[in-house]
Amino acid sequence: MHDDRLPTEVWVMAHVRHCLAEGIPATVAHKGDAKGGTLLLKLNLLDQGCRVLSQARDLDGALGWLAAFKGARVPEAEADEHIARALARDPDLWVVEIEDRDGRHPFEGKEF
Repeated sequence: MHDDRLPTEVWVMAHVRHCLAEGIPATVAHKGDAKGGTLLLKLNLLDQGCRVLSQARDLDGALGWLAAFKGARVPEAEADEHIARALARDPDLWVVEIEDRDGRHPFEGKEF
């Protein structure tokens, strides 16, 4: 099977640059596998808490996001603990933190 998707590193860095160009602070908190790592997004809504989204694909292969904590906002420490547990299970994960009061991010795909 041939996969035409971009390597994860290229895809992630392009989206981080897009955030920065839009004036939205974004950082790569953990670099995973350069070619095929999965992405976790930590959306820091500042004084409103954090959301954590995990990259997933639907049955048709379309990119989407699974929200941790049933989509609820949680304190940053709780989000960080969740991410640390995920990294302990899969060190190939990429983690990108985006700071935006509205929870915006440039990554395509809808939440499942």
